[in-house]
Amino acid sequence: MKRFTRTTEDFTCEQCEAHVTGSGYTNHCPSCLWSKHVDENPGDRASECHGAMEPVSVSVLAGTYRILHRCKKCGFTRPQDAAKEDNQELLIDLSAQPAHVPLPRGEKPKR
Repeated sequence: MKRFTRTTEDFTCEQCEAHVTGSGYTNHCPSCLWSKHVDENPGDRASECHGAMEPVSVSVLAGTYRILHRCKKCGFTRPQDAAKEDNQELLIDLSAQPAHVPLPRGEKPKR
């Protein structure tokens, strides 16, 4: 199964209305960091949801910012590497907020 499909698309952000020039790896708005739930696997455009994906937190892994997006429509979550053109102030602000990701139904927290 193919895990990534490079799809180069420009778009207008539905959250802040910024015009975004895609690179084939662009999956969120660099101005406000919001995304859209269009993929099942990165780049495949197979999701039927199309809900707004809110940036809910940022973590740093090996020096790389990773944005956690959560779909406002269906609750789907996915981490995504930040891009160099992303709004650094928003990344820093989000990194101070802990992620509250709901567990799948029936799963209990690990202790």
